[in-house]
Formats: sequence, C-alpha cells, structure tokens
Amino acid sequence: MTQCESFNPPKVWLAPMSGATDAPFRRQAVRFGAPAVVSEMVAGEQLVQARPDVVRRTCRHEGDTDWIVQLAARRPEDMMAGARLLRKAGVDVIDINMGCPSKQVTGGQSGSALMRDLELAGAIIEAALEGASGVPVTLKMRLGWDDESLNAPELAQIAEALGVRMITVHGRTRCQFYKGNADWGAIAQTVRATELPVIANGDIRDKKTAEQALEASSAYGIMIGRASMGQPWLAGMIAGARNAAPSLAEQLESMRAQILDSVDLYGERLGVRVVRKHISAAIDLLPVPMDEVQRRKLRSELCRIDDSSVLLCELQRAYTQTAVEVAA
Repeated sequence: MTQCESFNPPKVWLAPMSGATDAPFRRQAVRFGAPAVVSEMVAGEQLVQARPDVVRRTCRHEGDTDWIVQLAARRPEDMMAGARLLRKAGVDVIDINMGCPSKQVTGGQSGSALMRDLELAGAIIEAALEGASGVPVTLKMRLGWDDESLNAPELAQIAEALGVRMITVHGRTRCQFYKGNADWGAIAQTVRATELPVIANGDIRDKKTAEQALEASSAYGIMIGRASMGQPWLAGMIAGARNAAPSLAEQLESMRAQILDSVDLYGERLGVRVVRKHISAAIDLLPVPMDEVQRRKLRSELCRIDDSSVLLCELQRAYTQTAVEVAA
C-alpha cells in the first residue's frame, strides 16, 4: 500500500492502542509478520502543534512496512490540517478514529462521540479526505454509542459515499467500553450495508477466535487488539506468517530489542517506564508452572527497575530459568 496506488488492504491488522502500539512495539510486530500495524491515535490539532510526544507516537520506525497513522479530531479543520501534514510526511494510510470510548476523548466530542452526530462525522471524514489528497483513508468505529443507537451501518454508508477505502468495526458500543463480549454478529449489518472491505475487531485472541469472528460477521478481515500485548508475533501467526509462537530465546531477543528501541526513542528513564506494560504482559504469558503470586512478584520486581542494563540482565535470568523449567 503506497500513495497513488490501488488500495488492497491486508486481512489481518494490529489495532491502534494508546500507550501500546508505539514505534518499538510496531517494529516487533512487523518483524514477526504482522501485515498491517496502526500507530497510536493522535489528535489533529496536537499534530499541527508538533508536540514532541505526538511526533514520537506517529514516527515511522526503521523496518516498518506501511506507515499507518490513526488520526482523531473534533473539528473538520483540525482533521484536514492533520491529514495534510501526514500526507506531506509520506504516510501510506490515514485511519480516522471514531471508536475510542475513553471519557477524555469523547468528552471533547471526538472518538466514538462522533457516532452521536453523523453530520459532523461526515464533515470530519470529508476534511480528512481533502487533507489526505489521494492517500487512502480508512475509518474505525464501534457498533454505535449505545444499544439504542446502533448506527454503524449508516456511518459506513456515509463514509463510502465520501471516499473512505475501508471500515473497521469494534463489536461493542461506546457505552460498553470493553465490558462483556464483542458482538461479531452485529458487525454483519455493516458488512451488508456497504461495498467497502469491513474489518471485525474485538475479543480476537488467536486463530480460532479470528475464524469465529470472520464467520459470524462475514467481514473481509480481522483486527487484533489487547491480545497482542506481550506477544507481538500474534498478528503474524494469525495471518499465516508463522505456524507457532517463537522460541523463548526469540521472545527474549524481541523484548530486548523493544527495550533498546524504547530507550533510544524516549530516553533512559521514560523508555524503561513505557515498556513496562509490555514486560508485564510477556511475563503473564511465560509457559512455566508459576502461580499468580509468583508471577505478580516477578512482574513487580522487573517493573521497579529503572536502569535498562539491569532490566536486560534480569530478563535474561527470568527467561533462562523458564527455559530450564520447561525443559525439565
């Protein structure tokens, strides 16, 4: 996928996740075969201001394939300005966020709050397309604001008419946040309402749930979110790039590279702190007979370390011990 080429979206995507899909994590996902990885969401007005933290969240990392940035805005002019900047920077795809449920975002009438105002949503989509000027624009949303306003099909039709190239639907309403189960079957209504490729999102954890989501929704493809934490190879596995999880040695090397990338991007102090959530998730997934108390203790010990060299040594120790116990 590049500018001015026909848009042929892959069928497996790694979702944008605030505080998670930064450049170091995206690099590892791509390393293990993820076909498409979306950046953390950024606000159009913040991008225009060139805030350092926003620039870091959207930066292209060496090794990235397609550069896909998710953009949010509450005003069309901010969306247009942000999309224009991204186009000039050379992004391959701009994804509009109309699905974020956080109160901080929806309180500013952005994210999934736009599903309550389809006229404004349409104006923001139109502004993104004008700013993108030929760069493919996609849209991520939810089923609706609540159970009484399941208007994803209507918004998809508006987006299609304006020129959006792909739709992603998270199978929950905004008012559900992440509670309960994603309703993949409800996504089928959006699939039937549009000729665009529709991506199903929510509660996809492995190949089995990916297949179930596709069957229930009749969607074109799937998007993986929180399940990828601690296992950046998950999207690649579901896409068929690899048949199994990497060895413990490969997992350790991947985490080592992510830590070093994080320190290089954010600096020593912040870099170590940013990567802690990924370390914690990885420890939870270690295939070793360890009860929750032991895992909690190990997570706590590793996530209190502020020095990257010490952290790397302690991770080496933990993974080596795991390898010994698995082999026993």
